Amino acid sequence: MHRERFERHVTRREVLIGAGAALAAARTIAAESPSGAPRGGRLDLQAFIEDCKRASAEGDAQPAIRQILEKALTNPNDLLSAVGEPEKGGLKSLYSSPTLTILNIVWSPLMQLLPHDHNMWAVIGIYAGREDNIFWERRESSIVATHASAIGRGDVIALPSDVVHSVANPIEKLTGAIHIYGGDFFASGRTEWDPESLAPRPWSIQGAVRQFEESNARFFGSRAESECT
Repeated sequence: MHRERFERHVTRREVLIGAGAALAAARTIAAESPSGAPRGGRLDLQAFIEDCKRASAEGDAQPAIRQILEKALTNPNDLLSAVGEPEKGGLKSLYSSPTLTILNIVWSPLMQLLPHDHNMWAVIGIYAGREDNIFWERRESSIVATHASAIGRGDVIALPSDVVHSVANPIEKLTGAIHIYGGDFFASGRTEWDPESLAPRPWSIQGAVRQFEESNARFFGSRAESECT
């Protein structure tokens, strides 16, 4: 009788120990896994932003943030679901600080963006559509095209801080991309180049918003408005 009670007591104790060990293991796995990783087919957008913020505080942030974006784009549909199905061209800020900017950019069909610089590194990942880039070099008071690159759904590229590029959406569909910058994207002091003369002039966020509005109007009609916030 006493022996049976002792064996039942030991069994309960083992169950409790086993449950505690399983809980500890689960906590360890959660701590080691990036918080922005897709869970059950859905990306946690806020956790993704927090991961990027932590990485931006590191000494060499760009490679770490590229890895975070590549993981988020393992299945582009997860990122598409997190930011929402695009309806029109626009530029939406997901996070902005003096050291980091995360944008959800939707290019209108056949939209073209003027050659421009960033004065900060960038990481770009496509979750829908396609983006064509032409890269330029500064030459005295003008620029010269040197090479081009096409990136599609699921692709991620890293751009250096001195890059000059122009962007085009070559398809008759909306293209959606996450653009991450190592600084304040909205700050003044940047340059764009006239598409005909290639002469430099000051870049402004107001001018960029106007390009989205004009592209939306051309494709969707005069009542279309861009979502630039």
